[in-house]
Amino acid sequence: MIILAILLTVFLTVGTIGVRAALRRKLHTWVPAYAVQALKPRSVVNAGPVDVLFCFVDHYEPGWNHVDYAMELRRVDGWYRGYPEMARDFVDADGFHPRHSWFYPPHYYRPEHLAKLVELCIQGFGEIEMHLHHNRMDPFPDTSATLKQKILSCIETYSKHGIFDTELNGARIKRYAFIHGDWALDGSRSGYCGVNDELTILRDTGCFADFTFPAYMVESQPTRPNTIFYATDDKIRPGSHRQGSPVRVGGTEHGDLLIVQGPLGFRWHVRSGIPLPKVDDGEICANNPPTKERVDHWIRSGIHVEGRPEWNIVKVFTHGADEREHAVLLGDPIRMMHQHLQKAYNDGTRYRLHYVTARELFNVIKAAEAGLSGDPGQYRDFLLKPYAYRHAEGECR
Repeated sequence: MIILAILLTVFLTVGTIGVRAALRRKLHTWVPAYAVQALKPRSVVNAGPVDVLFCFVDHYEPGWNHVDYAMELRRVDGWYRGYPEMARDFVDADGFHPRHSWFYPPHYYRPEHLAKLVELCIQGFGEIEMHLHHNRMDPFPDTSATLKQKILSCIETYSKHGIFDTELNGARIKRYAFIHGDWALDGSRSGYCGVNDELTILRDTGCFADFTFPAYMVESQPTRPNTIFYATDDKIRPGSHRQGSPVRVGGTEHGDLLIVQGPLGFRWHVRSGIPLPKVDDGEICANNPPTKERVDHWIRSGIHVEGRPEWNIVKVFTHGADEREHAVLLGDPIRMMHQHLQKAYNDGTRYRLHYVTARELFNVIKAAEAGLSGDPGQYRDFLLKPYAYRHAEGECR
């Protein structure tokens, strides 16, 4: 029945919007694999609670839309004041408050902005990662060499705040998670990026995983949605991230970059009293706030490391700096989302809830790959230790 419902949903969606519209929305890039996934039997969950690993990533751009400095300050201050006020009301099975991952672009770098986000990180509310835009239509489009230098410069600058400063096997190193601007990873969108060996560059500069996708209505979307996989770079052709081999229990790391996707699929919603199919890509925004139905859909998507279905991965995203999003992301809608997560998915018997950052989710994925089981909350720092956040010298606090 579930399979028939999904296939019927796909059919009705295409029938409702038309074939041309379906092609414009790039449904052909991922729906075939989505339908095949639906035909496969669900993975059997072992006895015990299902662990929900909830990761909220943010394409965080204080200067978006060419706003002035005063607006940048209001945007960042809104989070600095509002996030702790909201998050302190909720805790997961491990005693953590909701943890946000701010993917901050270096072209919007201001030390005073990062200082406030660092303070939130020091208080335990999240972590900071790298978000990068580069456009082949710029007067000076990036080459492999200039992109690599741009990334290394970002690492050096952010490291003044302790961002990316971590530990692996007792050694201090620099590592980061990545989100590509405009979903254009590895030259995969016409007019954007244009660097076809980007996965190699990311690997060589210390990127441990990409968190860009899903990308609904964009041709860069990987062909297999709802999958955690390793991608191998083809340094000549663009879009090497679109396919790869899934991460599995007992497997080994291979390829050039780990691709961590969030939910992408069809769900039903009611419009004018009529149930209609709708694509849900896990974005939370003013035009698409979180609801109980959406949360349930994300969890039913069942993203997991192959062989560990009881560790259910939910990675949602937003563009949260924009002041128009604050009412949703810091107000009642996000509170209702967390209330539902607490009530429905944190009873300790059927479900356990774990708020995780991008780094922590990577560590849990690697722990699953290594064959570890039980409570995934104990593996938040399995490989990469917490970043050594600090206030840069001379900063006013």
